[in-house]
Amino acid sequence: MEKGAAQIAIIGAGIFVRTQYIPRLSEISHLFNLKAIWSRSEESARGAVEIARKHFPEVECKWGDNGLDEIIHDHSIIGVAVVLAGQTQVDFSLRLLKAGKHVLQDMPHVLIRRLVGSEEKPAAASISELETALSSYESICANLPGHPIWAVAENYRFEPAFAECKKLMADIGDMMSVQVIIEGSMSSSNPYFSSSWRRNFTGGFILDMGVHFIAGLRMLVGCEIVSVSAMTSHVDTTLPPPDNISSLFQLENGCSGVFVMVVSARLPKIVWRIVGLKGTLQIERGNLDGRHGYLVSFYGSDGQNKSSFFSFSGVTDELKAFIHDISQATVKNGSAYEAEPRLSFVEGARDVAVLEAMLESGARQGALVQVKKF
Repeated sequence: MEKGAAQIAIIGAGIFVRTQYIPRLSEISHLFNLKAIWSRSEESARGAVEIARKHFPEVECKWGDNGLDEIIHDHSIIGVAVVLAGQTQVDFSLRLLKAGKHVLQDMPHVLIRRLVGSEEKPAAASISELETALSSYESICANLPGHPIWAVAENYRFEPAFAECKKLMADIGDMMSVQVIIEGSMSSSNPYFSSSWRRNFTGGFILDMGVHFIAGLRMLVGCEIVSVSAMTSHVDTTLPPPDNISSLFQLENGCSGVFVMVVSARLPKIVWRIVGLKGTLQIERGNLDGRHGYLVSFYGSDGQNKSSFFSFSGVTDELKAFIHDISQATVKNGSAYEAEPRLSFVEGARDVAVLEAMLESGARQGALVQVKKF
């Protein structure tokens, strides 16, 4: 760890913290100091801390209300990663922001809880709750010097494959068609299958998984989705409804496309394909020589196919960006710092708004729904 490096804490000690955050943070441990990990229960906190101490020997274990208060009032901790069950993340984030902490909120789909509510509370009626959260954040920034950063983790915007594909978009000419095909493999062997909070809000795994694929789509096309029409169904009864969605969408540049997602296919497939006047671009998830990542293929008008494979590194890169941002914001204390736009809370909200519109359309048997603008 470099002298004077930023001190951060993790709120949450679940599967993603143990299997992703701690290992990925260990790769960039010279950039910061992990001071504490907090969980509601002592047992859960100690379990995560035991894993983390292999890389961060001085990390402290915090739990319960008292432990959370200690983190909130510890002025040496400038940044906090909030990695909790979806139903509580926004409330925790706002509480930490109010205390002047910079926050990286994991999993943008937790915002959907604010959008879709329950079956008794239709999406259109509850979308104002997200606007309330944004308004609360603006109020916090107005009352605190330096404007605490509220970042929403979305590793797809940091994956090298998507960055490369974004550069190649100019070579395909005018867009004619966009296809996103997601055939997931959510089954009882997946550690997230039994996650209770994912089963306790409308949309289930379509929301949990789908928001990331929408983020990838929006990044590639470089413009907003303005309207959708979708059909949903519930076939696999071991999963919460809906578990299938087929949607048409319209981009603001006039191009249209399809988004098809199956939560529990026997043969997984994840692909984005964009057809232009001069060529076609495709990103497909896969592995090469034991490395998991994405194959980017460009098919030009000359009939040639150029392909490159990019290993996953989005989670590491987004954590690195957040730590850089909070370090710079601290150096420029007292003045607003322009944070990495790919981590913007508003970007996360825009991803969510697309899925929310698709689910609303599905509930209305395919009615055309305009996507909420943020």
